Amino acid sequence: MDNSFKEILWKQFGASFDMLENALVACPDNLWNTEAKFWYTAYHVLFWADYYLSTEPEKFSPIPPFKMAASDISEAMPDTAYSKEELLGYTQGCRNKCHQLITVLTDEIAYQRWTNDRKDYPFIEIMLYNMRHVQHHTAQLNLLLRQGMNDAPRWVSRARMSL
Repeated sequence: MDNSFKEILWKQFGASFDMLENALVACPDNLWNTEAKFWYTAYHVLFWADYYLSTEPEKFSPIPPFKMAASDISEAMPDTAYSKEELLGYTQGCRNKCHQLITVLTDEIAYQRWTNDRKDYPFIEIMLYNMRHVQHHTAQLNLLLRQGMNDAPRWVSRARMSL
């Protein structure tokens, strides 16, 4: 796999995680667990980011201390709201997992099939799908911040951390 491509992929995927982290940091306590469920949107995107960064989805297990199975996430809400610190830790775990995966990405890995009961994509496509999903929900969180406190973090052009 071309190193220039991997660097570009990381700079954009990493920027997505940076923007998500910025939204979490910016969220005031009074917006964290409102009816809009800021924390749950953050948890949802991190759980799925973690899942989609797994090269073998059938063997997926979330980064500890999170425990929910992929088959349960669309049906169930966790018993308690996760704290900002817990979800910031999950963000860092997903960022590290993504960074490590891109570092070792080969053509063989990029084009192997990533399949579950609803998707059958080349792995590189599921990575792009995943990045779009992170951005989609980060935009939702930023909208909640704008509505709740008339402010939101700025756009991040490239990841802070290098490949």
